[in-house]
Amino acid sequence: MTTTITMKELRPRLPRIIDRVDSRYDRFIVTRRGKPVAVMLGAQDYDSLMETLDILADPAARAGLKKGEADIRRGRTRPWRSIKREIG
Repeated sequence: MTTTITMKELRPRLPRIIDRVDSRYDRFIVTRRGKPVAVMLGAQDYDSLMETLDILADPAARAGLKKGEADIRRGRTRPWRSIKREIG
């Protein structure tokens, strides 16, 4: 869930907001004078976002994702058990 919060609202509530970001994966857009100036999200969310950006920046990874999506649309899939046996 993403919530917008002003700097004035954030200051006295910062410890509780950080707890929500950490434990409930809430996200906050922080505004100053009505304009967004920062985004608060948990470290795990941040790591996932950065990993996604790295994958999307890699042309080979993007091509692999597109191929996988096309395979799924065409019904070219395998059961997880089969893959698990193959990789041990």
